[in-house]
Amino acid sequence: MFEPPGAERLYTASQTRELDHCAIRDHGIPGIALMSRAARAAFECLLEIWPEPEQVQVWCGTGNNGGDGFLIADLAHKRGFATTVLQVGDPAKIGGDALLARQQAVANGVRIEAFGDAPLEVAGVVVDALLGTGLGGDVRGDYRKAIEAINGSGAPVLAVDIPSGLCSDTGRVLGVAVKADITVTFIGLKRGLFTLAAADHTGAIEFNDLGVPPEVYAQVACDSYRLELESLLESLPARPATAHKGLYGNVLIVGGDHGMAGAAALAAEAALRCGAGLVKVATRQEHVAALVARTPESMPIGVRSGQDLKALVESADVLVVGPGLGKSAWSEQLLQVAAASGKPMVLDADGLNLLVQGEAISQRRRDNWVLTPHPGEAARLLGCSTADIQGDRFAAVRQLQERYGGIAVLKGNGSLVADGRWVLLGDYGNPGMASGGMGDVLSGVIGSLLAQRLPALDAAALGVCLHGAAADIAARDGQRGLLASDLIPAMRELLG
Repeated sequence: MFEPPGAERLYTASQTRELDHCAIRDHGIPGIALMSRAARAAFECLLEIWPEPEQVQVWCGTGNNGGDGFLIADLAHKRGFATTVLQVGDPAKIGGDALLARQQAVANGVRIEAFGDAPLEVAGVVVDALLGTGLGGDVRGDYRKAIEAINGSGAPVLAVDIPSGLCSDTGRVLGVAVKADITVTFIGLKRGLFTLAAADHTGAIEFNDLGVPPEVYAQVACDSYRLELESLLESLPARPATAHKGLYGNVLIVGGDHGMAGAAALAAEAALRCGAGLVKVATRQEHVAALVARTPESMPIGVRSGQDLKALVESADVLVVGPGLGKSAWSEQLLQVAAASGKPMVLDADGLNLLVQGEAISQRRRDNWVLTPHPGEAARLLGCSTADIQGDRFAAVRQLQERYGGIAVLKGNGSLVADGRWVLLGDYGNPGMASGGMGDVLSGVIGSLLAQRLPALDAAALGVCLHGAAADIAARDGQRGLLASDLIPAMRELLG
């Protein structure tokens, strides 16, 4: 099976269940054996972080996630730790391997208390084994009360497979979700662990494949992957001693309407610092002096209309249209000329908003562009609400790609890149990136990588990861006050 190089597979809940079934059905691994391995992996992780817990309190539901919890409690009890299981939900509903696990824990003397029978005291290390990946709707009833009690306790928490209440497919919080210090997940990485609200709930993520043989993974189709920056950086070849600027492309930044020169300047500087051979900026005439003063290498040129832009477009290899573009008649003319050229293009910001209006671009689907919307822009592109986009970011980025072609990048926590075959996730970055200009820098990065002859999918994937990883480096001095321009030196450092 051909897959993106250097990427980890990400699975939906149903795909993970299929992996589990294949291991049991086709490879003769009993379900209770997988459950025992999961419990052992989680318990060993618990001991690495909290070697001598005063108490281990395991909160169990009635499904297989609860079964893992019963066996974790059994291991903790055998080790001599004060151990209690809090049973949430009707124990009469427990069946299959989970029931076997509960019976084993009871036989070995583990104390099990019904949730709500006595005044609740959350103590010691909490193990969340309440709901797992099978949750279909919002958390209600005793499960909601249990999660609220855990979150309100301040106790350290280990989540088993996924924090209860977090959707394993989308990263949405289903009403309420456990906030864990660490999540130990099994067999397949769940894609919802790495996007949207997940980072506020998972803590550190540890993965264990439970000894499932590779043949199992070959049996279950997968189309979502988590990107790894080091592998992506290897796609950039070393520069030969005879290198010259003509080898690394001519990028034209189109933008910087009245009052928005900074956006075009950020995109231009990012494109230069990420290795483009030549960068020009088509902008308002009154911005030229400021851009020259900031980055003279960016070659800003004043254009009054689309007619002035044509010669610049003809000499460019890649266009980056949108940073500070605005939505004026001038903006529409520039976008119209850029789109009519057929040149490879990164379309961002107001370029996307003008695309929605449909007057400047007649060909609304093309193969050689990269669209980089944030959730609000994506909602406008798809004619829905931002909540719809965030409700299932994986589905949204696929719809964007299907409707508009090329490569779609849906920005946000756990940015997604889609090309019609795969959805690639880059989970680099931090909350300090919640400031203006970040998207302008990203558009310049992707344009620069395209100009250096990377395939569009590779350029978008590397650009997203490089951008986020640079923000993580820049945030070592603190997240508050992080500026988009702070990423540029860090990106150059990462590119080497």
